[in-house]
Amino acid sequence: MGIDDALTHSLRNHTTLPTDKLEILRTITLLLVRNRGRISEQDQQPFFAVGYTQQHLLDIILGLAQKVMSNYVNHLAQTPLDQPFKVFI
Repeated sequence: MGIDDALTHSLRNHTTLPTDKLEILRTITLLLVRNRGRISEQDQQPFFAVGYTQQHLLDIILGLAQKVMSNYVNHLAQTPLDQPFKVFI
């Protein structure tokens, strides 16, 4: 998908991302997932401080929703996992 391999590696291995803005994006996304969409204003402040907007929060939620729906459908349909992704299960 044109994503830098170093960025993908950092995400998979829980190492620091190359910029504060990306690190804050990861943090807010994980907070949304772990807290089922409930995040405090205090948690949102760093996100907005680096230039993200309310629309970006909604975009993250849309991406999360699409991922959940895709996973659920693939489980029901018993879609086989692509070979390159089998190393991650």
